[in-house]
Amino acid sequence: MTKQLNLCAIISLISLIFLCLAWEFWLAPVRSGGSALGLKALPLLLPLFGILHGRRYTHQWASFLALAYITEGVVRATSDVGTSRWLAVAELVLALVFFLSCIFYARETGKPPVGAGDTPSA
Repeated sequence: MTKQLNLCAIISLISLIFLCLAWEFWLAPVRSGGSALGLKALPLLLPLFGILHGRRYTHQWASFLALAYITEGVVRATSDVGTSRWLAVAELVLALVFFLSCIFYARETGKPPVGAGDTPSA
């Protein structure tokens, strides 16, 4: 199960990076010719190495990073129109998938609760 969660985090993170870049530079930029908002993809590069290597700690803090993209997706999905609205919905979905896969991966790879393997004494 942990391999699937990590793979899900990897795919959603890389997809989110490409979506952010394509959205602001080609698909629906705020200004024609591209926008500096494309730089919003840069923070997503920070956890990439750790996520690719399945590091639990990276999954933990990257889940907080995903919250910013969830927020932007909600705001722009409710305020933008046309193509930008649908790209915001895609960002929201990808960020939610990334967030959930990160927190569940961190949970699955954590230490077992104290006493989880103990047998009850008679």
